[in-house]
Amino acid sequence: MKKIVIANRGEIAVRIIRACREMGLSPVAVYSECDRAALHVRYADEAYSIGPSAPRDSYLRIEGLIDVARRAGADALHPGYGFLAENEHFAAAARDAGLTFIGPAPDVIALMGSKTSARAAARRAGVPVVPGTEHPLAADVGDAEVARLAATIGYPLLVKAVAGGGGKGMRTVTDSAELSGAVRGARSEAAAAFGEAAVYLERQLIRPRHIEVQVLGDEHGTVVPFVERECSIQRRHQKVVEETPSLAVTPALRKTLTSAAEAVARAVGYTNAGTIEFLLDEDGAFYFLEMNTRLQVEHPVTEMVTGVDLVRWQIRIARGERLDLDPRDLVQPKGHAIECRVYAEDPDNNFLPSPGRLLLLRPPAGPGIRDDSGATAGFDVPIFYDPLISKLIAWAEDRPQAIARMRRALGEYVVAGIRTTVPFFTWLFAQTEFIEGKFHTTYLDELLKARNGRPFVEVSPNVEEVAAIAAALQAVLSPAAVVASAAADQAERRWKTRARVEGLRSGARPVEA
Repeated sequence: MKKIVIANRGEIAVRIIRACREMGLSPVAVYSECDRAALHVRYADEAYSIGPSAPRDSYLRIEGLIDVARRAGADALHPGYGFLAENEHFAAAARDAGLTFIGPAPDVIALMGSKTSARAAARRAGVPVVPGTEHPLAADVGDAEVARLAATIGYPLLVKAVAGGGGKGMRTVTDSAELSGAVRGARSEAAAAFGEAAVYLERQLIRPRHIEVQVLGDEHGTVVPFVERECSIQRRHQKVVEETPSLAVTPALRKTLTSAAEAVARAVGYTNAGTIEFLLDEDGAFYFLEMNTRLQVEHPVTEMVTGVDLVRWQIRIARGERLDLDPRDLVQPKGHAIECRVYAEDPDNNFLPSPGRLLLLRPPAGPGIRDDSGATAGFDVPIFYDPLISKLIAWAEDRPQAIARMRRALGEYVVAGIRTTVPFFTWLFAQTEFIEGKFHTTYLDELLKARNGRPFVEVSPNVEEVAAIAAALQAVLSPAAVVASAAADQAERRWKTRARVEGLRSGARPVEA
């Protein structure tokens, strides 16, 4: 393997390019029209246009990406995350073109990409799953049959898309009157987001925590799990903060969780990087939720506490190398790491996207801080993709120090030109429940609802007074004011000179300057 096409954009493309550089491999970038001058394009050895800005016309065109690999003379494809990363047809097309797909086999992607078949695989591996329907709801199933199935599961429940993730194609149902409308809405959203309208029913656990386990599997039968990640801080089912390890997981529970994740991965012959996701209820019981057959957005927190470069291992595994990591080290975290996703969103306007030009971007740095970004000053945040600017990660010897470092880093983060979620995170990391680790998957939505739209940046009277003084100084010291003052001084000097001349002429005593 010498040359890798990175079939993605943004910070994950930059992250993969850096791994290629360290391994002596040649990275090849792809870009849509609006990404022509993006950072990942400038970092790569070669870059190829793949079409208009809309994802369906560029980053989601399998034939276009395979064509780039042929033209570049590449021998491998890395899908990153999102877009085609969990598309079995893309993996199969790469294989058929003689390319190495840096990820699991197409049939495994198909198996675990369907939530219902993944649940069945977990059951076969002896891992408990959240109660729900075993098969997708048929397209022609009647409302009465759906209501009967829901009654056997119990309320509240979730209508969930079989494909995809990120909270799309998901509806919460608290009673039977909401059920038929929720099924129709979830199907419509799932079809638009994933091209697959199938949904199923699943019991909604009350105040669970979202715990996941990273796994790596090589092509020689070795599977290793990593220390868990806590992903319970979510807004509308979308993760916004991730950390490792979890305060809710004891050493005994960690051993059980990681063993369960390993069992699921082994049961399906999993290779490369993947993540097994679980729900942990208030009584300490856990249930398999789903598997992501790709690199996770939050993989840096695992890297920070284990010292393992997951992208490097993805490439090594794809080259056929054996995993030689000590499994005992992977479940013993060294310190604590927290990640927050800095989005181009306006938190004071219901987190609506805030696309536009980054006039200034100064990310934080210093001990224990990592900023994974694909943006730079002068970069236009486009409207076509996820508005992620960067992933900010803080590591320290323990959780309180990691939180303190994250708060310090957020205070250093400077962005001008657009709104971002930095003020929101500054507020969140000061909340008592977060600091004490007393949260669950609906905690953030409940907290935001109680906040009732209050702005995240509130100006105190002292700040207003300082701002008034600053405005006055600006008015006095601005270039225009300085020029005006100089002109006035010059006029005054001319007047005094004329006065002296007139005084000498009349015999009067000159005025002292």
